[in-house]
Amino acid sequence: MTMAMDAEALNRFLQSDFPQVAGSFRVDDASHDRLTARLVVGRDHLRPGGTVSGPSMFALADLAVYCMVLARIGPVALAVTTNASIDFMRKPAAGRDLVAECRLLKLGRVLAVADVLMHSDGQEGAVARCSMTYSIPPAT
Repeated sequence: MTMAMDAEALNRFLQSDFPQVAGSFRVDDASHDRLTARLVVGRDHLRPGGTVSGPSMFALADLAVYCMVLARIGPVALAVTTNASIDFMRKPAAGRDLVAECRLLKLGRVLAVADVLMHSDGQEGAVARCSMTYSIPPAT
């Protein structure tokens, strides 16, 4: 299966269809089975103690998988998360962007499965790992 959307097209889609996330999230790179997305960490993403909040980290993982699916099938707004599991492994740096490396494991007719590994930009060591399954709506 070929790529339906590259990083530039995905970012345009986020700007037009999801303006509420487009300022903080972006796709850096997209290929056949991998995608890199970024959370530009700001004050709204921090929790007490000076770390990126869990909901912000989950949002980055969810956005990365969503965009990975769209990169392959095109702009299908109703592709949705059906299952997710996240492991928080270490404290992310508050003053750095959070980078998600998404790997597409399976893309079927109705389900897509992917893993996401997140790290603070410029630092080694994963801060979180997420596994997600997405439901792809039937073509109408």
